[in-house]
Amino acid sequence: MKKLKVGMIGTGNIAPAYIRGCKPFESIELVACADLLMDRAQAFATENEIKAYSIEDLLGAEDIDIIINLTIPAAHAEVSLQIIEAGKHAYSEKPLALNREDGKKIIEAAKAKGVRMGCAPDTFLGGGGQTARKTIDDGVIGKPIAATAFFVSHGPEGWHPNAGFYYLKGGGPLFDMGPYYLTTLINLMGPVARVSGSASITFEERIATSEALNGQVLPVEVNTHIAGTLEFENGAIATVITSFDVWGGNLPRIEIYGEEGSLSVPDPNTFGGVVQALHSDDGAWRDVQLTHTTNIGRGAGVADMAYAIQSGRPHRASGALAFHVLDIMQALEESAAQGKHIDIESTLDQPLAIPAGLADGVLDE
Repeated sequence: MKKLKVGMIGTGNIAPAYIRGCKPFESIELVACADLLMDRAQAFATENEIKAYSIEDLLGAEDIDIIINLTIPAAHAEVSLQIIEAGKHAYSEKPLALNREDGKKIIEAAKAKGVRMGCAPDTFLGGGGQTARKTIDDGVIGKPIAATAFFVSHGPEGWHPNAGFYYLKGGGPLFDMGPYYLTTLINLMGPVARVSGSASITFEERIATSEALNGQVLPVEVNTHIAGTLEFENGAIATVITSFDVWGGNLPRIEIYGEEGSLSVPDPNTFGGVVQALHSDDGAWRDVQLTHTTNIGRGAGVADMAYAIQSGRPHRASGALAFHVLDIMQALEESAAQGKHIDIESTLDQPLAIPAGLADGVLDE
């Protein structure tokens, strides 16, 4: 298999995870980076033994096949469109965009250019998410009929060096952490048909306590507690909470409830974790042996897209999946504001399951 050459735009907090995560895969080689600040790009490139470019030069580099967009959420749409316009395959950090209109522009532009659009999160490709998927596909808990998904914390201002954007448009717990939970639910149960939501802003401002921003006042312009109900096309109903207003909780991350049992799914912000299943025969929770590798990290979605580009199959962490997630998140906000159910217009085929038993760094049989 040919290794496709990969570059990244943005060398911030998440960039080192992509450097590590891309290395094990046989389908890609991360060779370049760019940033608005050339000095920062050069320092990052030197540290990681890759080449530094200006953004314009990276977009024009003939040997670069895929560009990863690691900019802040408010810039995702603009930068992804630039990558696509340059004729490169694009892979963005989540969310795909801040609204459906920009999301649609990205999907349509990629289609018109004949390039692939991928988007994080790709954590559902890890051993935990894929073992949970296989457990459901194998019928262990029967047909899924319901689910719960909970992310509760008191926000990132206590640890993140640049936490302010989490509370501005495009931030908040739903747009920041919701993609992990919604993507995992869609991987396990398919697309969503209708939603209802409630939302609030509990604190009008936040005080940063991280070392970098200690004492800084962070204005809040997005909902910081969102509760929603998702009705899936297969008839299952999920209850979802995302919050930056909770000091602590003992809630499960994700559970799937089937006609014949229940499934406990690991933290969707990780690639591993413990999967547990309970069957109606005895009512006891038991660990499920992982069927897929946990030696996988951020960059798996990029590597999978590289496989798909060369084989012609659909890629799993796709723009269509990310747009469906964006559609759901915006609909939850609209439902909360309007006080009514919102039908989800977008849909897609459930992402392909990864075959069990593949070697590390391999995503196709």
